[in-house]
Amino acid sequence: MYAVIKTGGKQYRVAAKDVVTIEKLVGEAGSKVEFTEVLMVGGSSGEAKVGAPLVSGAKVVGEVVEQSRAPKVIAFKKRRRKNSRRKRGHRQHQTLVRITDIVGA
Repeated sequence: MYAVIKTGGKQYRVAAKDVVTIEKLVGEAGSKVEFTEVLMVGGSSGEAKVGAPLVSGAKVVGEVVEQSRAPKVIAFKKRRRKNSRRKRGHRQHQTLVRITDIVGA
């Protein structure tokens, strides 16, 4: 069984025992999280329930594995012949979540 969930402005296709990296959620390692914005639930027999926009009564349960940060992204701006340079670095906060259960409608 798999599901498509929406969190952090993005959509993820998840199945049981998957480990996904998503935008930062509040909670320390070992805490439970529930995703109630389920857009689609599919079974192993090929049938799928597609929400309009959400599947009513469906939720995905997961467990926070760790809080981490993504690799550094460098933003470099330069104006030629003007002696003007700007260098900025950014590391996005992210959460590693292990999907434990998918509850369909």
